[in-house]
Amino acid sequence: MGALQIDVFNSPFVIQVNEDDEYLQKLLWYYKKIIERIERNGALKNPVQISALAGIMLCDELYKEKSKAQLTKTDGTESASVPVDSEESKEAERLAKMMIDRIDKALES
Repeated sequence: MGALQIDVFNSPFVIQVNEDDEYLQKLLWYYKKIIERIERNGALKNPVQISALAGIMLCDELYKEKSKAQLTKTDGTESASVPVDSEESKEAERLAKMMIDRIDKALES
């Protein structure tokens, strides 16, 4: 069992999971890289918005990879799964930004 000290946005906490420490550090490193990419973009400043968008981006990556894997399993037939295209990615980004706006409005009230 591994423990991971997560310190993003000056809000540290520790989680205990059934993974080794090296794997957990790699996950945290990757998550922080996504956060850095969002922060460099400059469109978002609120830590809650940034972490929400990072989660959406990770889900997007996972969904795309699962779609590719499913297509490979079905020997190239597209009946079991539809590949994610750039239009779907743009729509996912639009929806993520809309959700972030809603989160922001909820935090303001």
